[in-house]
Amino acid sequence: MSIFDTLRRLGIEPKKSLGQNFMVEPNAVQRVADAAKLTPSDAVLEIGAGLGALTDVLAKQARRVVALEIDNRFLDYLYSRYAHAPHVQIVQADVLDTDLRLLMGEDADDYKVVANVPYYITSAILRHLLESSAPPSLIVMTVQREVAERIIAQPGEMSLLAVSVQFYGRPSLVARLSPANFYPRPEVESAILRVTPHPEGPPVPHNEAEAFFRVVRAGFSQPRKQVKNSLAAGLHTSADEAARWLEQAGIDPRRRPEKLGVDDWVRIYRAWQAAHRGRQDP
Repeated sequence: MSIFDTLRRLGIEPKKSLGQNFMVEPNAVQRVADAAKLTPSDAVLEIGAGLGALTDVLAKQARRVVALEIDNRFLDYLYSRYAHAPHVQIVQADVLDTDLRLLMGEDADDYKVVANVPYYITSAILRHLLESSAPPSLIVMTVQREVAERIIAQPGEMSLLAVSVQFYGRPSLVARLSPANFYPRPEVESAILRVTPHPEGPPVPHNEAEAFFRVVRAGFSQPRKQVKNSLAAGLHTSADEAARWLEQAGIDPRRRPEKLGVDDWVRIYRAWQAAHRGRQDP
């Protein structure tokens, strides 16, 4: 039975408020699953089970599947569909309100995320996953193609979003997906994004991440200006002071934020941190 037939039988219309766009092309579903390179020993967290098109494929490949679904209209159908698949766990939850370590239990230190998520919360979901005390070992998500291209950008076209993801992992665009692969058909092209978190963790300790991103956000607060001026405006200091941090970090103060990679921002943060700490010392 097709997804269209199932929706009709259940009397369900996709909710725009939840950003629901179901994958209806089997080959596209398979490409998303294949991007995760699953093995029979893997545990997988799926975000947005919907009618189970992707869940079915994951269940055939992985040892354990935890499938989240926020929309209670699909729950009875999903419970029935996987009643005889004990390795598939259906959970009604909003991933953004979920403690991933508690959810994944004994697999919290080694699991993968595979998801077809609402595009309007892509950034929020990525941040929640990557900043978790139990981040996944791999993330595969369908996202808006334009967003995927921004995330994988290199110095010269960097953005706050690119830095935010690349700080935690290595992103790659696996494949593009036509709007025809989804129902309702979105107005934009989609892409399969894969993010492999850095095995050694981010380049700045987790307890300093908030301060690091305070500096990065300041740097991108006026992206068309030279970085010394955007930093000065964002951190409420003088351009001369910001220029000193940049020079200490080996960065030309006249460069623009989009020219700087994650390593550059780490050096800027360290210079800012040293100056800030120096002012606090007795």
